[in-house]
Amino acid sequence: MSTPITSPILVMGATGKQGGSVVRALLRAGHPVRAFVRDPSSSSGAQALAAQGVEVVKGEFTDTASLDSALVGVGGVFSVQMGSQPSDPHTEVLAGKALVEAAHRAGVRVIVHSSVARAGDHESFVGWNEGRWEPLYWLNKAAVNEMVKTQGFTHWVILKPAMIMEDIVPPQADLQFPTLRERGRFETAIASDTLIDWIAVEDIGAFAAAAFAEPERFHGHEIDLAAESFTLPEVAAKITQVTGKSVSAVTLSKEEALSRPYGELYSQAESWNNVEGYKVDLDAVRTWGVQLTTLDQFIHQHRDKFIIG
Repeated sequence: MSTPITSPILVMGATGKQGGSVVRALLRAGHPVRAFVRDPSSSSGAQALAAQGVEVVKGEFTDTASLDSALVGVGGVFSVQMGSQPSDPHTEVLAGKALVEAAHRAGVRVIVHSSVARAGDHESFVGWNEGRWEPLYWLNKAAVNEMVKTQGFTHWVILKPAMIMEDIVPPQADLQFPTLRERGRFETAIASDTLIDWIAVEDIGAFAAAAFAEPERFHGHEIDLAAESFTLPEVAAKITQVTGKSVSAVTLSKEEALSRPYGELYSQAESWNNVEGYKVDLDAVRTWGVQLTTLDQFIHQHRDKFIIG
């Protein structure tokens, strides 16, 4: 029988999408939660957490002293870092290293780390040796994963989400799919027949809470996360059906894709889905017994958040 964590769990990124979902799942389970934030006094998100009974602590993600202080008396840690960008190539690994080492110093028993599906498989990607697919992104994800696995925690698990459903609603949609608001269209380099694996952020939180509740069962696993697979035209049709707003999906030519702002970066990331993709084993995800959100359910739940055209 698994021995659940009873002492506080420190959640990194608690005011963000994934960290926020973990906080909500832990609170529903009646678990004490400690949230690590940069500025508790000026953040409305931090104040909302405090109002729910979450202990909010201030710190910087690469600052050893603030991490050590936040980890006192903690039994488990939810770890997530911002993905690396060309303009910020080092912070993800530095933040991951600082947290993993501090958690180990503090005697944390369970660490649940969120990465991305296919992280660690990068050397098998078509064209990897030619420098395709934004190598920095994949190398940094894999590096933090290895730190978690080899640091010596009693129990560790790595969650590896595929495409997050929240990416199709604002505010993330305005960055990832800006033409959805502007013209009611997904305009990407993703082919019309490319299946994309989708996971709701609330399901990431549910998996994390389950891992803290049953650390022995989850220990040592890297779990790809997705509930369903759909093409962008199928996603567009589902949004249309639920919201009554006309949505479509268009595959851009190479020239059109490259002409967009940050065209090379976005085109490379989108084209990766056509060539490689997340390749999540959906049947394997279901064996963990965690309730999953379908895309239809997600769109219904968030129907008022879609801003189209």
